[in-house]
Amino acid sequence: MRHHPSIMSDWMLLGLIAVLVVLLLLTIFAFAVYSGLFTEVVVSAGSPPVGSITLAYKFRVGAYGESGQLFTDGCSISSKLCSIGVYYDNPHTVSPEKCRFAIGRILSEGDAKPSEEQIRRFQKYGFKIFTFPTPSHVVMASFPFTTPLSIHLAVNRVHPALDTYIKAHFELRSLSEVPPAGEDA
Repeated sequence: MRHHPSIMSDWMLLGLIAVLVVLLLLTIFAFAVYSGLFTEVVVSAGSPPVGSITLAYKFRVGAYGESGQLFTDGCSISSKLCSIGVYYDNPHTVSPEKCRFAIGRILSEGDAKPSEEQIRRFQKYGFKIFTFPTPSHVVMASFPFTTPLSIHLAVNRVHPALDTYIKAHFELRSLSEVPPAGEDA
């Protein structure tokens, strides 16, 4: 009986393709898990993690998914500062074209003052400067920011968790996102 080398190599090629497809799917799944796919959203209320903050921000109306470019704009001006996002509307109850948000960078915290050069640099690129006073009580959510996919997962998981907590405990007018030091959105 004579073996046809082409039939054997066809099966080997199909097997190799199947292994590569499985490895690709496992890699995508691992990336999604690392991005926070199964991470629990922890919501709490209490004393704020920061005092007053001065920030440079841009305000927009539109789908929250469009906020990524504003995070990039702020980071391109100063990559060493922490990012902040303030989301005014629940994206599950307000149409995307009417959602309001402000995205920017934290220039200073507490009694520290931002430098005039920092302020000028951000204003040159259309950012406005604002100081939030120290809040007495805040609602916070913890969710990892490890990859750009984390932002999309957060929009779909953090907002509903905050909304549920707020409805169960009290009413709040806006949501803010402040990544921990060393993490940028």
